[in-house]
Amino acid sequence: MTVAMTKKGGVCRLKVRDDMTIYQAVGLKDELLKGLEGGKELEVSLAEVAEMDSAGFQLMCLLKREGLAAGKPVRFVDHSPVVLEVLDTFNMASYFGDPLVLPSGAAA
Repeated sequence: MTVAMTKKGGVCRLKVRDDMTIYQAVGLKDELLKGLEGGKELEVSLAEVAEMDSAGFQLMCLLKREGLAAGKPVRFVDHSPVVLEVLDTFNMASYFGDPLVLPSGAAA
């Protein structure tokens, strides 16, 4: 399993434990959407994502869109440096509305 799931107080928490690339996209999509069904809110930790391409970014967009359609908040947390780089490349950090913590030593 590339995603670990825990539930507490109506919040389903997922921890992505794999890369978010085209090679993992199909299986990861299914796991992420199951997480959305698992609670009133969804929180996705991206701390362990070491590689991400446009397919991984599209999964983030899909999950956010499906959460809005279902009336369930979706939050991405603990963004890895790779995820931050992809969000910066596409200039989409504000779209997701999640607080971003820059790694220490990063230029402001």
